[in-house]
Amino acid sequence: MCTTVVSVDPDSSVPVLLVGVRDEFLDRPWRAPGRHWPDHPELVGGQDLQALGTWLAVHPRVPRVACVLNAHGEAPAEARRLTRGELPLRLAADGEPGDLDLERYEPFHLVWATPNSVRMWSWNGRTLDERPLRAGLHIIVNSGLEGADDPDGPGGAQMQTRIDHFRPLLEKAQRPEPREGSVAAAWGEWLPIVSGAGLGLDDTRALVLRRNIDEKAWGTSSLSLVALTHTGARYDFCGDPAGAHPVWSRVL
Repeated sequence: MCTTVVSVDPDSSVPVLLVGVRDEFLDRPWRAPGRHWPDHPELVGGQDLQALGTWLAVHPRVPRVACVLNAHGEAPAEARRLTRGELPLRLAADGEPGDLDLERYEPFHLVWATPNSVRMWSWNGRTLDERPLRAGLHIIVNSGLEGADDPDGPGGAQMQTRIDHFRPLLEKAQRPEPREGSVAAAWGEWLPIVSGAGLGLDDTRALVLRRNIDEKAWGTSSLSLVALTHTGARYDFCGDPAGAHPVWSRVL
């Protein structure tokens, strides 16, 4: 039940803010954000060590960010599947998805942003939908933008509960303009909200959560905060947000 929040304000000195919440089986290995891809030495992101892709990649020089979420829909035969983790690398590096053999990918939502443009692609196994994300606050979950693509699908009601709880909190808080300083100073009133807003890990509204699925621990494995200005990017990261002592660090 990954979640991405995008705030677009063309009049701000920091026109794009992106919050990336990654939910995954907790025994799936990964590396903290860095420059992990020799073919894309300019990109920074966490690396999934099972498929060697990423859930979020930043190109700090352009600047540009791209992230991927699982979506609902029809999956290809396992023997034909390509990892969705290569998609943020493509978008962050090239600025476009390129020629994709879509029928080899499981359903996804792909978000791409520069300071001047934000776009979202959704693939359900049958059709690819592309849309711009204009000025305002946007929340993307596995069931789509604002949960509208598949509200009756798996977990749809819980995802809508999450949106309904966190949207007013973020809208009420002062929108940050992260540049320099500590993570707390840069992200201001947003930081405690995206860190969970004090909800329990088992709360149905929780943004940071823990569950057991088929007797395996699953939950929020990381949080990413990305801010794009017209000249650069700021990237802050928390690798164990559901742990006893979450630690934020600045990546860029």
